This record gives sequence, C-alpha cells and structure tokens, in this order.
Amino acid sequence: MANIVLKLARPIKLVKVCENLNSFAADTNSHEELKAQKFLYEQACRTIQAIADKFKENYETIFAQRNEDIAKLAVEIARKVLMQAVDDGNYKIEEIVKEIIKNAPAQNDLVVHLNPKDLADMQKIGTDVFSGVTFVGDNNIGRAECLLESPKGIIRSLIDEHLEQIGRALKKAG
Repeated sequence: MANIVLKLARPIKLVKVCENLNSFAADTNSHEELKAQKFLYEQACRTIQAIADKFKENYETIFAQRNEDIAKLAVEIARKVLMQAVDDGNYKIEEIVKEIIKNAPAQNDLVVHLNPKDLADMQKIGTDVFSGVTFVGDNNIGRAECLLESPKGIIRSLIDEHLEQIGRALKKAG
C-alpha cells in the first residue's frame, strides 16, 4: 500500500476516522440535524419568553386596576364598621377631643364644635379639664366628629376625611 502525504495550509483541529464514506455522511447529517434542532429549541425558548413577558405585563395591569378596587372596598367596609360603631355609641368623644386639641397650633382661645348629642356627653364627663376651650353644639357636625377653631386656623376631625386619607394611602401602597 502506498503512503499518502497531504500538505495543508493550516493545522488540523479535529480528526475523525471513518470506516467508510456512508458513516461520514451519516455523521454530517446528524450534525445538520442537531443544528436544526438547536435552532427550533432556541425559537421555542424565545416564544415562551415572549409569552411570559406578555403574561407578566397583563398581570401587572390587572393587579393595578384591582388594587384601586380593593382600596375602595376596604374604605367602604371601614366606613360601614365605623358608622355602626358610631350608631351604637362605641366611641369616646373625650378622646377625639383630646386628640384634636393636641394637634391644635395654639392652645388658648379654642372653640370645639361637637354634635349636640356628643356635647351633652362631654358635659356629663365635665369640660372643666379642658381649660381655654369653649364647647359649642353644632348640628352640621356628625357624631364622633369635631371641628376645632383656633386663632391660627381650623382643624377638622371628620370621619369621611379620615377615610379619604386612608383610601389615598392604600392606593399609593399598592
């Protein structure tokens, strides 16, 4: 058998010995099949990622819309619970008055407007512990609410305003 000598321009990186030409052709076809399968796999991965991204976008949109609905519902539930507590008289008007006076910009010449029924309850407790404060009945003020007038401004403690603040905070939190 004669020796075959090949002169190559570049070094050989990979050598595979084939028994016959059919085996070499089969290996080449397998390589092409693998490339085609890899392409299909990568395409499927891109499609799945696009679907996942769209799903996430839709979820975030729906959640943002529902978050506002949830905040409104929570405020309405709180309103009903508070109104029932007020109707049942389950509150301490003196605590509400103490809180509003504590937040007053001035501590003298204060006028606190109360619902006439709450004013009657305050008078039973005694208003003399609130020096420098004048209490007046006001039919425009709801039960468990009050309005404070001071030389430096007006402070309201109204249930609806408190619930609106809670609603805004819930919307921001979501």
